[in-house]
Amino acid sequence: MAEDSVTYLTQREAAEIDETLMGPLGFSIDQLMELAGLSVATSIAEVYKPSEYNKVLAICGPGNNGGDGLVAARHLYHFGYKPCICYPKRTPKPLYTGLVTQLESLSVPFLSVEDLPSDLSKDFDILVDAMFGFSFHGAPRPPFDNLIQRLVSLNRGDVAGRKSPVIVSVDIPSGWHVEEGDAGGEGIKPDMLVSLTAPKLGAKQFRGPHHFLGGRFVPPAIAEKCRLHLPPYPGTSMCVRIGKVRKIDISAMRETYVSPEFLEDQVEANPFDQFNKWFEDAVAAGLREPNAMALSTAGKNGKPSSRMVLLKGVDKDGFVWYTNYGSQKARELSENPWASLLFYWDGLNRQVRVEGSVEKVPDQESEQYFHSRPRGSQIGAVVSNQSSVVPGRQALRQQYTEIEEKFSNMSVIPKPKHWGGYRLKPELFEFWQGQPSRLHDRLQYSPQEIDGKRVWKIVRLAP
Repeated sequence: MAEDSVTYLTQREAAEIDETLMGPLGFSIDQLMELAGLSVATSIAEVYKPSEYNKVLAICGPGNNGGDGLVAARHLYHFGYKPCICYPKRTPKPLYTGLVTQLESLSVPFLSVEDLPSDLSKDFDILVDAMFGFSFHGAPRPPFDNLIQRLVSLNRGDVAGRKSPVIVSVDIPSGWHVEEGDAGGEGIKPDMLVSLTAPKLGAKQFRGPHHFLGGRFVPPAIAEKCRLHLPPYPGTSMCVRIGKVRKIDISAMRETYVSPEFLEDQVEANPFDQFNKWFEDAVAAGLREPNAMALSTAGKNGKPSSRMVLLKGVDKDGFVWYTNYGSQKARELSENPWASLLFYWDGLNRQVRVEGSVEKVPDQESEQYFHSRPRGSQIGAVVSNQSSVVPGRQALRQQYTEIEEKFSNMSVIPKPKHWGGYRLKPELFEFWQGQPSRLHDRLQYSPQEIDGKRVWKIVRLAP
């Protein structure tokens, strides 16, 4: 259903519907809270998969909105996420103490405001804003005023060198006016808003990409009496998207890079040492797969192709990865033994380009690495005739099962002859560090002969 055809409620109308639900219609507050929290959790799971957005911080206020956040965190735990709770002003009522007990029984951590990391973007992928709902009046008081400002600062990209976590607001972004929305334009700007029962008037100012409706409990009689126009829920879902995913203006997408200066007198003289230094930084920063690199090759026709592979070794002789010798990249390397590598470390605003000639690693080296891999990966290498056409996934599964059974009584799986490693021997390095106003640092290393010795010349390239 289009957003302009959905009913938006005033604060008074929302309160009246709640009173009717908990009065004549017999709903209890804990029933509504359970359904609301489940709606929030399913909305999050609809967009932000736990394989990519795993670490969740639910910031919960003292009222019903905070209770919704506690319930959502419990369901997210069971959905495969890793939630933490910040619940500064606990409500002593049995309903809320019960929710805390349930979360504690799951070993979900509770963090005080003082225990929260100074950089929320470092430890969390999703921040659930469950501080204040539609019934809140007045200005937020400590510690919630500061917590709201911390979420606002993430919107502005104040945390240098970090990708901001997504913000999910429950029913109304905390600090917004229920009917006027973000009147001053300086409030939280969530990536997702989960409206409950029906969206509130202030939600018309929501400009994030994901607006969901939750709370699948409004009976037809209430909808008719209050003239509510609500979208139908699909199947058994507890949430429904309001409107379409907003059209993205790709031309307007940009990041402001804030990084330390990368200066010639501070770098290592040897590019391998500089690479190892940056690689260690990427590992220490907890970046996902810092050894992932784009490998670009071209055959005799000159047409380039790129794909992501994993670095499996680096030393003074070059960069090593492993693959199938019958794959497209292998065929192209046999025709043109030159390639380039690109490492991109988003969280540090850094990338490294490496260009050079490529040769196969000795078979003994490939053999040693092959037997260090998990058994399943070894079988996968035997099964896959990489880059060839297969009739379907079922055929691969069938082959895998057959090979697994074939080697079931063997402790060592023979390395297939069609599988092994390559080593790129660098002829050029470029280290890139993102900087404000697109005045990026680019330092290039290239080899030259001085007094019969090979040394690396360092020059700065225009951004």
